[in-house]
Amino acid sequence: MESRKIWVSSAINDYVKFPHVGAVFRLERSVTKLDGSGGTTEVVHGITSHTGDGKIAAERILRLVRGHWSIENRLHWVRDVTFDEDRSQIRKGNGPRVMASLRNLAISVLRLAGAESIAKATRWCSRRVSACARLLGLT
Repeated sequence: MESRKIWVSSAINDYVKFPHVGAVFRLERSVTKLDGSGGTTEVVHGITSHTGDGKIAAERILRLVRGHWSIENRLHWVRDVTFDEDRSQIRKGNGPRVMASLRNLAISVLRLAGAESIAKATRWCSRRVSACARLLGLT
C-alpha cells in the first residue's frame, strides 16, 4: 500500500533563489507491505513554476509528479532493460547522446506502430528487416 501526502506553499517564494518559482512543496510517500510488516517513508522537497496554494495546486503537483514516473517507466525502464543501455560501452563525445536518441526513436516508432511489448517488437523487427524499413517509411 502506498500513500502520499503533499504540502504546497507559495509563502516562501521571496526567499527561494530559483528562477520562475511559483511554489515549493514537500511530498511524503509511505509504503507499507500488505501483510503489515515493514514499510518505508520517503520525503521529497521540490520547486515548481506552477502557482497557488491549497487543494487544487496540491492535486496538480501530485499528478505531475506521478506523470514523471509514467515517463520513467514507459521509456527509461525500456531503455535500461530491453536495450541494456546501462552496459553500453559508448562513452565518448556525442556517441552516448546519439545512441540514446536512436533508442528513443526505435521505441517511439514501435509504440506508434501499436507494439505493446518493445522487446517482442524488437525481436520481430530483427527477423523482418523489410517490414521494419516500412515502419520508417524507407520502402
